[in-house]
Amino acid sequence: MKPRVRQITLEEWEVRYAELKAAGLEEPFYGGPLGRHVRDGDLRLPNLRFDPSRQALRLWNFLLTEEERLYAARERGWTIVGTMKDLGTIPVMAYSLPKTLAFYPDGAWWIPCVMELSAGLLEAADALGVGESFCPVRAMLGAFLQDAHFPNPDLLTCSVGAVCDDFSAVAQRLNGLGFPVLWWEIPYRRKPDPGEEEVDLPGGLRAPRSQVEFVRGELERVGEHLEEVSGEALTPARLAAGIRGANLVRRTMGEIRRMVFTAPVCPLPALELLIAEMIVIHFCSDREEAAAVLSDLEGLVRERVEKGAGILPEGAVRLFWVNPVADLRVMNLMEECGARLCGTDFLFPHGLDPIDETLPPLEALARAALADPMVGPGRERAERIAREARNLGAEAVLVSRIPGASHCAREGEVIARVVEENPGLPVAEIEVPPLADALLPAIRNRLEALVEAVLQRRRN
Repeated sequence: MKPRVRQITLEEWEVRYAELKAAGLEEPFYGGPLGRHVRDGDLRLPNLRFDPSRQALRLWNFLLTEEERLYAARERGWTIVGTMKDLGTIPVMAYSLPKTLAFYPDGAWWIPCVMELSAGLLEAADALGVGESFCPVRAMLGAFLQDAHFPNPDLLTCSVGAVCDDFSAVAQRLNGLGFPVLWWEIPYRRKPDPGEEEVDLPGGLRAPRSQVEFVRGELERVGEHLEEVSGEALTPARLAAGIRGANLVRRTMGEIRRMVFTAPVCPLPALELLIAEMIVIHFCSDREEAAAVLSDLEGLVRERVEKGAGILPEGAVRLFWVNPVADLRVMNLMEECGARLCGTDFLFPHGLDPIDETLPPLEALARAALADPMVGPGRERAERIAREARNLGAEAVLVSRIPGASHCAREGEVIARVVEENPGLPVAEIEVPPLADALLPAIRNRLEALVEAVLQRRRN
């Protein structure tokens, strides 16, 4: 029988932490027992189940101490850049400069879940006229106004153009509240006209050369502002080194994903994989430590794969998951229903694809930015999902709708149509609010029905 990895509760982590300490656990500067974060307001943690490894403890502590790193950087006089919406482009530029880091204020959309609505961020957005008809990213408004979750950045950027309508509205409201935004435009990615010069993009996409040149010009303009606020020159050599540093993190994550999605027995829980992927897009405010955290996690996954150890028995339904969940508890629920992750599209595959190091740095970044699945035709995103689901051997696709998000209104239909045609897999949709407790029975029913549909297909 293959060894089984049992996920544990937060209460059990207290005992596990003591065991690790007694065995000589060496921790990074942000280490400590996982339960301490509840005292800081992260009230959702007692409702989650966790991987019991030392590496998972490091991953969670790294995630949950980002706020402390941001305020420490401010105390040291570092330049702090808030980058909104682009998911993986401007942070690469920011980290290319000395004593400069970037973070995503967008990440505030998880605060209502992690703090179980105790922070009042959604209520603050409501008071500004940005109510429940908007995506939960509206929590970002409250986070800026409270001035308690991250320091006010020295530069705040946001991509506009072919982006989510909700996010554009929220960012515009933020700008009007006295938080000036540097806007840079991303055009709607289109197929080249006949005879028009075209270029390859990450993810198997193509775009007109003219669009790449336009985005490159926009990134040059952002780079000028980065130089101004940091007092440092963003030279091609520095930018090339920044791309290499980002690619180190991306390739490590790529290997983790490959092993998790293809191993006969799932070696890492979905929740920890989701967090690891999120770290890649902005390095959780410390690129070097992010690389070390993920390298450590890669070693754990490799060891488990070699031993055949996993969190679910062999034969668990192989599920391709589309869109991140607003409530982390749902990732645990999926595994309780007998499914495992076999592919993901959490809205930023372009932030995981390696950046081309053979091109001039700004052109490489422009191509990466244009590969964002959310700035092009929905069918192209659906085709990539279908292609990866087929290549990874997924048995079903699950689309997690985000309440109020404008891009979620019809995308499930588009994805379902493409996936059901080729590779011919069942597709289901669920909607996940920031706290899904009241809906968990209904979500469980949907997940169990999808799992049963797959098992029935196997029997046939």
